[in-house]
Amino acid sequence: MSISKTYQFSEVEDKWYSYWLEHKFFKSVPDEREPYTIVIPPPNVTGVLHMGHMLNNTIQDVLIRRARMKGKNACWVPGTDHASIATEAKVVNMLKERGIAKADLLREDFLKYAWEWKEKYGGIILEQLKKLGASCDWDRTRFTMEDDMSEAVIDTFIHLYKKGWIYRGVRMINWDPRGLTAVSDEEVIRKEVNQKLYYIKYALTEAEGDATHIMIATTRPETIMADSAVCINPNDERYTHLHGKTVKVPLINREIPVILDEYVTMDFGTGCLKVTPAHDLNDYELGQKHNLPVIDILNDDGTLNDKAEILIGEDRFAARKKIAVLLEEAGALEKVEEYRSQVGFSERTDAVIEPKLSMQWFCKMKEMAQPALDYVLNGEVKLIPDKFINTYRHWMENVRDWNISRQLWWGQQIPAWYLPNGQFVVAKTLEEALAEAQSIDATLTAADLRQDEDVVDTWFSSWLWPISVFDGFKNPDNADINYYYPTNDLVTAPEILFFWVARMIMAGHEFKGKAPFKNVYLTGIVRDKLGRKMSKQLGNSPDPIDLIGKYSADGVRVGMLMCSPAGNDLMFDESYCEQGRNFANKIWNAFRLVKGWEVDATLPASNAIAVNWFNSRFNEALAEIEDLFAQYRLSEAIMAVYKLVWDDFCAWYLEMVKPAYQHPIDAESFNATVKFFENILKLLHPFMPFLSEELWHDELFGERNAQDCCIVAQLPEIEQTNTQLLADIEKLKQVITEIRNTRNTKQLSPKEALELHVKQSSAVDYQSFVPVISKLGNVSSVNFTNDKIAGAASFMVSTDEFFIPLANNIDAEAEIARLQKDKEYLVGFLKSVNAKLSNEKFVNNAKPEIIENERKKQADAEAKLQIIEENLKFLAI
Repeated sequence: MSISKTYQFSEVEDKWYSYWLEHKFFKSVPDEREPYTIVIPPPNVTGVLHMGHMLNNTIQDVLIRRARMKGKNACWVPGTDHASIATEAKVVNMLKERGIAKADLLREDFLKYAWEWKEKYGGIILEQLKKLGASCDWDRTRFTMEDDMSEAVIDTFIHLYKKGWIYRGVRMINWDPRGLTAVSDEEVIRKEVNQKLYYIKYALTEAEGDATHIMIATTRPETIMADSAVCINPNDERYTHLHGKTVKVPLINREIPVILDEYVTMDFGTGCLKVTPAHDLNDYELGQKHNLPVIDILNDDGTLNDKAEILIGEDRFAARKKIAVLLEEAGALEKVEEYRSQVGFSERTDAVIEPKLSMQWFCKMKEMAQPALDYVLNGEVKLIPDKFINTYRHWMENVRDWNISRQLWWGQQIPAWYLPNGQFVVAKTLEEALAEAQSIDATLTAADLRQDEDVVDTWFSSWLWPISVFDGFKNPDNADINYYYPTNDLVTAPEILFFWVARMIMAGHEFKGKAPFKNVYLTGIVRDKLGRKMSKQLGNSPDPIDLIGKYSADGVRVGMLMCSPAGNDLMFDESYCEQGRNFANKIWNAFRLVKGWEVDATLPASNAIAVNWFNSRFNEALAEIEDLFAQYRLSEAIMAVYKLVWDDFCAWYLEMVKPAYQHPIDAESFNATVKFFENILKLLHPFMPFLSEELWHDELFGERNAQDCCIVAQLPEIEQTNTQLLADIEKLKQVITEIRNTRNTKQLSPKEALELHVKQSSAVDYQSFVPVISKLGNVSSVNFTNDKIAGAASFMVSTDEFFIPLANNIDAEAEIARLQKDKEYLVGFLKSVNAKLSNEKFVNNAKPEIIENERKKQADAEAKLQIIEENLKFLAI
């Protein structure tokens, strides 16, 4: 094919993605090959692609494409999560725009609108992933609320209820007053905000001498009406007079006890704590311990109820301001200070979360946590990087019961049915529930039963994901679940390590008897270059689709991976994507160069050294890349590929073999170069699928049939390397670089051929490298000598000395100054090396290869210093 002057990536991307789909390269069915399986962390059906998705899915696609090229049966299962809270909020907003209130609808009518919204907008993010190049098996796309998956959720609920692991009770939960639902800890975003700290006087019921009150500092004066006690540390000598006493709640004058507990920190605030069991988790636990009454003064929407006694019906934040005024008027407000602290906000509605005692459904976690912890501790499930193991262990050893009910309509409705007397039965259908209810009361009819209005937490469906996507509940012994489960790698974010990853391991153990995956690659958070987390609110997150349109999908993929070490946050800058695009252009131009060479089959082979060297260098890099992938160090792997292609192949190898202007190249060198390029495309493909596929089909590589594509080409096998040749060529590259530097510093024309004299003491075979030195250094002759050359510029590579005679005598003063500077550097360098080697602790504890490397540095520096001293003496004559 004719190849354009510039890489037209948008045309290439559309063309090849359609081609891959048409020829079903992403499709996977069980066969005799080794499976390699990834299930996508299902993005919310409400979502659009953001930078976190870009990183996560780029990593998954690199892994899946690489497995496919290794001959494995690669299966990447896509799908979306129904996202109860987020989707319901979207539907409510849609209805509001149509003049419809949710409260005016029956549940069935609301769900019709919800499905309408899902069908219209729910697939946007998956279509965007295709722009990135995601090679998912789209025929396997799943949705967490499709019939089979919802049935699995209901069956799971019933199974765990019958085991006694699901129960209903009143517990403290996170409450969203705007969404009017309980939310999980994961859906609470902690933000540091400016607040006020109110110092409030609580009058003693009976004055103790001069003491008439105690001072309590709080950020929530609107909750004082819910106080059940005041708590002090029993060891706090300031308050021993309060032991066994009572105080009165300001404004309402309700008498409450002073209790003693070491939970109170004596040096924080005033050392006195108001205890409000209904509105703070820690206070609730303190209340349980001391048998305090629970006084809930807030309605579900965050307004004050009758139990508040004052400001009934006021919003909690309006009440806060009014309470402050009332306290001041009553003389109960000592002072107000500015205060900065963390407050929980609902991820979906941005409302301030209220800790709230609520009747909810809970799942016992302790019984399931231990096996899930064991899988990680014994290495059956590897966390990458392993620094997260301790975090995981802490969570699992301190696990709380899981609040699984949500006060919503969009989701799987809890399969519990209430009898008129308040009892309930758990069953899959109304018919089954009625049969069970009639065993309690034979007179009951279906009309007497009422199904629980709540739905289960979205995580309660997604924790089944690795099993349910393969229909492992509906048909537990089907071919897919037996072949693909357990999956291989899970790529996700550390912040859902407990909320999703740990729970999937629990479900895998409970329902399949084995963990659902072998490795968990934990990505970092994508931050801007100032270190801020990217978000819509800050406006610091670029649109991924815009980035792809500007820099190409391949460019963005490379850019994301270059700055994304596993488990560490990445400071994203658009310049990385620009670097990725420049890399694509470099490869494109290198290909155009090779394609433009004229081949003369009659010419003898003339580039054996270059060909042998790059063959070894390629295999050395291939081994390094394999090792980096084995350690999931993908950022370093792309850098290794980048250096191999940009530095070794383009900057050195192609320059070594490139024929003179308007001259042909010999066939052997050309064929080797084409083969190298083909192997480079294979290495590039997982990272840069579009560019590699486009070049793969060029006629330069011969005829390709419809299925002979880079996406399924076998990755090269590692072959033996010539380590001596690699080391010698590194020295050769230093020689050529020094020749070029000498031209620049001495202002010699690049066209002027130079003589080179070599005073050699090393074993490098420079004689065989003369053709390369002559070509790349524009050197007319290379002479080997035992003497120094007067009036010449000189440089050293290792222990070998090189001289370039100059037409005009060398500036001795300038050369002495240069050598003195080099000497100064080497003396300092040698001092630091000697310090290490004379450090007994270092020598005893360092690995032998590290010590050997330091000794080599020492010997090299000493040899160079000796030659510099000789040159200084020579120039001083």
